[in-house]
Amino acid sequence: MGVKEIGIPKHSAAIILAGGRGKRMGREKQYLELAGRPMLEWAAEAFSGPGGFEELVVVLNPENLARHGREWKARGFKTAPAGPTRMASLRNGFKTLSRAIELVAVHDGARPLVSARVVAGTLRRAGVSGAAVPAVPLKDTIKRVSADGAFFEETLDRSRLMAAQTPQCYRKETLARVLRTARAGTDYSDESQVLEKLGIRPAVVLSDYRNIKVTTPEDLVIAEAFMKENKNNKAAVPKIRFGFGYDIHRLVEGRPLILGGIKIEHPKGLLGHSDGDVVLHAICDALLGSVAAGEIGIYFPPTDLTIMGLSSSTIAEKVLDILKQKKASIVNLDATIVAEEPKLKPHYENIRRSVARILNLDLDTVSVKAKSREGLGEVGRGDAIVCYAVVGVAQ
Repeated sequence: MGVKEIGIPKHSAAIILAGGRGKRMGREKQYLELAGRPMLEWAAEAFSGPGGFEELVVVLNPENLARHGREWKARGFKTAPAGPTRMASLRNGFKTLSRAIELVAVHDGARPLVSARVVAGTLRRAGVSGAAVPAVPLKDTIKRVSADGAFFEETLDRSRLMAAQTPQCYRKETLARVLRTARAGTDYSDESQVLEKLGIRPAVVLSDYRNIKVTTPEDLVIAEAFMKENKNNKAAVPKIRFGFGYDIHRLVEGRPLILGGIKIEHPKGLLGHSDGDVVLHAICDALLGSVAAGEIGIYFPPTDLTIMGLSSSTIAEKVLDILKQKKASIVNLDATIVAEEPKLKPHYENIRRSVARILNLDLDTVSVKAKSREGLGEVGRGDAIVCYAVVGVAQ
């Protein structure tokens, strides 16, 4: 399950800190292979996807910025150079955020197993409290040692102790105060330490023990085991499937012109057993194709006279039910209408909004555009309208 399905508040950004040198690991850890991919890729994936964060920033050391910076930008990430300390790196990443951002999640690039649930839950809690930190209760008995490390001096009450994780999340103005307050050159283990100086108590968000930070070679073995278990449970990464749809209807007088669920004023409308909405028909066929569930004629046969004039929104509801049964969710869709008349550019936004509403999608996952046939064929003569659609679904 990704960030879109869980729900990320609007105007949110994520900064992924990946500028460490991996001294305890003995080598640079962010680009170590984990289950066949660099560890940083897994961490970044938890924050990516349509309908999620408005801005994503990855902070890299100079070598990796030169080597991989262009790739990250092509994937929609902003980039920033790492500084000599964690706080300096965070300052550099923070500077790239736009003024519209209201909430910020700060994550370690060496935590590849963070769940979308923890990400979204911590961010939402920060929106209410100003700051929030995911954490897990300690399992082991915790003892304080002497200054020379030779003897145990005290057993601490672990019932009031927790192990902090990331992403640590903040309202933007709170994080700005943290960055202003932090002493230059001081290497804080996490930025939430500074909240204590400001008298701000971050909210606790219960996380899970899989969200480990890979610091030593032993951690890498544990993370690999967790990743394999996720794969066995088919819960690590959703499979992306694609579908293609096509529909054509004749333009005739005396029928309303319905495209994408809205009525467009025009002397002619589309002839069909239903309302003739080529846009929704093409999209629905593409969605059914993406999960190998046939096409809409199977569920709404033209020989069934009881569904004459049926609204295509009803067809879309049936398709959504089928996707739900198949445990598939829509990632995005792109529809291209081919029509000589009427001119559809003025209607793009209304059609997009209508399709998004009917399919319960965020507007930025829906694309609608139109082309003409330059006077060629039945479409070019104004006798018909065609629509092509491509969709992506996660399953």
